[in-house]
Amino acid sequence: MELPEPPECPVCLQPYDGDSTTPRVLACGHSACQTCLKLLPQPFPHTIRCPACTQLVKYPHPQGPSALPKNIDLLRLASLLQCPDHQNPQNPPKPIEKQSIPIHFIPNLWSHEFYLAWKDWVVPEDALVVEFSAEDGLCSVFCGRIVGSSLDSWGLSVRCSMKGNEKVSLVRVGGSLCENDSKFNYSYVAKVLWVLYGMTDRQLGLILKASCSKQSQICKVYGLWCNPDDQGVYIVCERYAGSFLEKFGDWRNGFVGENESNGLLDTTNFAMIGMEICESVSALHSEGLFSGCLAVRSFNFDDFGHVHIDLNEALVMSSRVWKMITKAILGAKKRKELEVSLRNDASETLEFVSPELLFELLQKNAIDIECGSKFEVGYGSDVWSLACVLLWLLIGEPFTELMGNYLHCFVPIPSDGKGSDYAGLYMNWMEKVRTSLETKLVSEFVPLQEILCGCLEFDPGSRPDVIDVWKCIRELIIKPKFDIMVSLARAIEKNTGHCLFLGELSQLRKETNKILEKQLVNDLQEKDDSNRGDVDQVGEVMVDKDLVEGLSGGHVKCIDLKGHLDCISGLTVGGGFLFSSSFDKTVHVWSLQDFTHLHTFRGHEHKITAIVFTDEEQPLCISGDSGGGIYIWGITDPFGQEPIKKLFEQKDWRYTGIHALAISGTGYLYTGSGDKSIKAWSLQDYSLSCTMNGHKSVVSTLAVCNGVLYSGSWDGTVRLWCLSDHSPLTVLGEDTPGNVTSVLSLAAYGDALVVAHENGCMKIWRNDVLLKSKQAHNGAIFSVGMEGKWLFTGGWDKVVNVQELLGDEFGIDATSLGSIACDSVITSLLYWQGKLFVGRADRVIKVYFYGL
Repeated sequence: MELPEPPECPVCLQPYDGDSTTPRVLACGHSACQTCLKLLPQPFPHTIRCPACTQLVKYPHPQGPSALPKNIDLLRLASLLQCPDHQNPQNPPKPIEKQSIPIHFIPNLWSHEFYLAWKDWVVPEDALVVEFSAEDGLCSVFCGRIVGSSLDSWGLSVRCSMKGNEKVSLVRVGGSLCENDSKFNYSYVAKVLWVLYGMTDRQLGLILKASCSKQSQICKVYGLWCNPDDQGVYIVCERYAGSFLEKFGDWRNGFVGENESNGLLDTTNFAMIGMEICESVSALHSEGLFSGCLAVRSFNFDDFGHVHIDLNEALVMSSRVWKMITKAILGAKKRKELEVSLRNDASETLEFVSPELLFELLQKNAIDIECGSKFEVGYGSDVWSLACVLLWLLIGEPFTELMGNYLHCFVPIPSDGKGSDYAGLYMNWMEKVRTSLETKLVSEFVPLQEILCGCLEFDPGSRPDVIDVWKCIRELIIKPKFDIMVSLARAIEKNTGHCLFLGELSQLRKETNKILEKQLVNDLQEKDDSNRGDVDQVGEVMVDKDLVEGLSGGHVKCIDLKGHLDCISGLTVGGGFLFSSSFDKTVHVWSLQDFTHLHTFRGHEHKITAIVFTDEEQPLCISGDSGGGIYIWGITDPFGQEPIKKLFEQKDWRYTGIHALAISGTGYLYTGSGDKSIKAWSLQDYSLSCTMNGHKSVVSTLAVCNGVLYSGSWDGTVRLWCLSDHSPLTVLGEDTPGNVTSVLSLAAYGDALVVAHENGCMKIWRNDVLLKSKQAHNGAIFSVGMEGKWLFTGGWDKVVNVQELLGDEFGIDATSLGSIACDSVITSLLYWQGKLFVGRADRVIKVYFYGL
């Protein structure tokens, strides 16, 4: 009777034993072993895709899979099936070989889907020229200009219709990956995407979508840019020169007053500007966004005189209000001090906070206010702030004084100790606003006066829509019966949008608030500098502390292996050993457990140029030298002093030497030679089986993958050969226009082929199609290492570039994750089980690995 197979993990196919392979139950009901769950990619924060049903499920963070429950039933079944009483003595079970699970060089930072969605929003590093400007800079006091020459290769140039030397504004949204004391330097794109991936809400995506709308009166957002000086990541936004305060700063008495030239009311100017303001706010609402708090600074004039909402300024203003309220509450011990602080800040910044939003801020500062709890922040909050902006344009400075009285209504420290009558105080303030309007305005403004007072209702649900305010202002210059051009805006459902003010980008991180509290406690008398350069970071992203320390705190470590007397020419692993060859004519054997030196193979009379390991019939290390000698070393315990076999190529007086070696897995050894040929040697009797010709110069590199032998040559081409009969399949690069550049190294994995050239160019092929060509190094690329999605290249410029190959059936893209700076030329690379071995020209082998 055949026994059922024990339950096994769907990823590594190993049976559950409760020790090395422990089943953990996911939220969908399926199980996988704890080891595999740690290695599964996370397409979104705190989620993984179930390997059984492919459903996205929650992943415990930061505890990891150990926080998931064990599948006791599977463990019990596995133990029963492995019990000796249930074993068939005639057919004992065969030991199951452990399947190798790809180990990441560094942990996954983001998913492929995330990269595809956001890669085009990364502003190139050299696309901005940043100048310090205390006069017109935003929170970061930076003034940026788009460099025209950098836009040619920028994918956003068409979508954003940018011009060279265009002014932009920058607002910091987070800090990039810190690299103090780290061997690994993250790439520019990785720094930006890491900040994006750490964001938890949809605010930035909605902002980018809104800025791209053709009908939206919102300043364009070009993307995100990382400043190389402070490693901060910034939103890059279009910046117009015509700010409201610059244009109307001298209009102390508002628009509606006697004109000095003719004594007439300036009704037309107010109506035109007021309509534009309403249209820009309505456009923001139509994109599912609302500011929550508008300020005079939030609006700018474009080159055609139209009003736009500056999203960067809105974010800076939101952060400034957060900071203002926090400082006022923490720094004022009495009601009068808090009132004066809030009033002074409001009078200088002209930022208008609606009652429900102010209640929200006070509650977030641990001040419980029941009066505003029933009102939610929504589109109506923008209506309230919009009315305040229009009233400031109408009345001028007297309205700023009224705003100080407004804040007096909501000071959370009562004078009598019994609580404040918020509703009563607010009604008194409304009466003062009405009286001021009646004194200032004439009869033709009565409808506008009523609708503006309606916008200031305490209950957001009682306030009119933005379109109603727009219509009322329009009637000042066009009477209703003649207004045939008006088009009604589509209705917007209230309280369904996303609030910029309460979003992640606008709020100070908790650590910043703690620092702020400490500063205020130590020095309550310190004067608050409320200018626009005061806030130096907005919406710093909260990330897992352990992960950041692991990625950036020097946890990509390095070990030096020394012993060779000349340049390292090759690296290979097998049988638990690392084998290194050198121009010093020796092969060194190192332990992969503790990297100690175990043995040295000597015997070559020329420089060793290539090395491979095979374990087909017996474990062998094979090395080839520049004189055409092929030495086969037996891997036994103890190691022998002499090779078990020596092979020699037939010498040619013009060309000589072995330049590359490869093992087929079918009993053949392949050599790439200086005589332009590839030779196949039988590993059974060590005879020469066949010679493959076709290259026009030295065969410099070989690779075997999926039944295909790849050969690269100094003639600039790569030839493909069938392993079964050694027949030619195709030639890559033969039709490539331009100068011929030698192929120095190549690597194949799956259906991807990476070819490195002498001029620093790297090309990625799939079958016979060139998918990508990029300048990867400043100089020759001497070595390429690839396993799974990890791609490593190194060469003359003394830098190891680490890239991630991501793609689907339509294409492959190489994403640069970072680099490792070296002190010498890189001559050979090998990636094995999460460790990167780097052979250098200075005779040192560097071993890089991620871990504690």
